[in-house]
Amino acid sequence: MNASEEFLDTGAVMARIAEIRVVGPSTLEIDWAEGMRAGRRDVLDLTPLVGSYKVYRPLRGAPELFATARLIEDGDVVAWSGADLEMTAELIETLAEQAMTPEDFARFLVKNNLTHEAAAALLGRSRRQIEYYLARGPIPRVVALACFGYEAFAARQRSDAA
Repeated sequence: MNASEEFLDTGAVMARIAEIRVVGPSTLEIDWAEGMRAGRRDVLDLTPLVGSYKVYRPLRGAPELFATARLIEDGDVVAWSGADLEMTAELIETLAEQAMTPEDFARFLVKNNLTHEAAAALLGRSRRQIEYYLARGPIPRVVALACFGYEAFAARQRSDAA
């Protein structure tokens, strides 16, 4: 087998990070080099990942350890001081794709013709919370996922009606 037969090209560019900066106790500012978010900058709270996987347990409630974040393997991996504390750029990119900025949230409301009151009722939040998300953020992950789910459901309803 030659070298070109060892890899299957799916056509998808894998996630790679150009630069990271620690900006909070569990938050990174990420400049993406390659992948679905190439050329973008995200400020991303990694708490959902740190809290979900046992391997990241040492990072929970340890801002001084989190602050040791650095890129390795040409931006394919974020690593922290300590034994095997590594997170792939692909995993982080997946979390970033599930995040929503205040601007994204505003576009969601316009696209779906939702008033602040209607969005509050749909998402189980108060009108005041909706306005806070639009003004400052951050948008909680559960709210962002609910928005994505609503759009998928609405698209399916339109498709079934056609």
